[in-house]
Amino acid sequence: MSYPTPVNRPATIADVARVAGVSVPTVSRVLTGAARVSEQRRRRVEAAIAELAYRPSAAAQVLASRHSKTIAIVAANTSRYGYAEAIRGVEESARAAGFVVIIVVVESERAEDVRAAADAVLRQSVAGVVVLKFDPPGVGALKALESVVPAVALSGIPEPGVPQAVLDESGAAAALTEHLLGLGHRTVHHVRIPPSGKEDGRTTGWRVALQRHGSPIPPIEDVSWEITTAYEVGVRLARDPAVTAIFCGNDETAMGVIRGIHDTGLRVPADISVAGFDDHPLASMFIPALTTARQDFAELGRHGTAQLLALLNGESPLALETLEPPIAIRESTAPPSGRRR
Repeated sequence: MSYPTPVNRPATIADVARVAGVSVPTVSRVLTGAARVSEQRRRRVEAAIAELAYRPSAAAQVLASRHSKTIAIVAANTSRYGYAEAIRGVEESARAAGFVVIIVVVESERAEDVRAAADAVLRQSVAGVVVLKFDPPGVGALKALESVVPAVALSGIPEPGVPQAVLDESGAAAALTEHLLGLGHRTVHHVRIPPSGKEDGRTTGWRVALQRHGSPIPPIEDVSWEITTAYEVGVRLARDPAVTAIFCGNDETAMGVIRGIHDTGLRVPADISVAGFDDHPLASMFIPALTTARQDFAELGRHGTAQLLALLNGESPLALETLEPPIAIRESTAPPSGRRR
């Protein structure tokens, strides 16, 4: 059955994959000969290429020759603090090594958006790719590309089977939670940002610390990337007299929660302690200055780039490089005052 491509648009590798009934990586393997493909699939791909008059991009030749001096960064977001800093670290390291960096945005975790991002990478003359696996779109992009081009992942949770640089979010979250418990709080509530999978390291570390201390585990409060949702959670938690300590998934969320608490007439940390995560540039200047985990995203990007360069040089990079985020204790956390029950 024929699937025509839209008028006035040349066929893409994603179109070939759709017509052949295979994945984009399978089409790329046929084009490059980089890995074995069954005879049946190879014939289907070749028939689709002929039917669509598809012209393979220069990426296919580069994958075989490895002469490209271009590295692709794949990310779902380029403006949020952690993403932007990780991209900066990759770009600076790659440029110092004589490479040019291109950025490909994967719009969502939907299959069509992941395919579009993978196709955009494969149509370029790239030597390798660094994937920011901070969210579901990044997870999908990594799965689509890791078997086709040399790839390295940057994340907060280890990904089996691919070289990666990881921030130990679980350990840092546990340390922050234990800091709050050590101040005398009976338990710590958690405001969770959108996770990359079922659960991210920040939530895992929070839960492990509470279990270790035998503390009650409150229901998780979920927020979106919109800070107004954090504000609304802050208002709601402030109205619960049992809440004395809150651990937030990132600093922006903590700022929204604090504003919500403030607008109910309560104070941080006199009435409720709040901790963030990431050490955003504004965290130390916020009122009150935020207790947080100091994540060096730029350094994460530099480590990931070093792994990719080693891979491109035919070396065997470390399968996992873990960075330990230190804890910054500031003004937003304090012992419970006893005024809330």
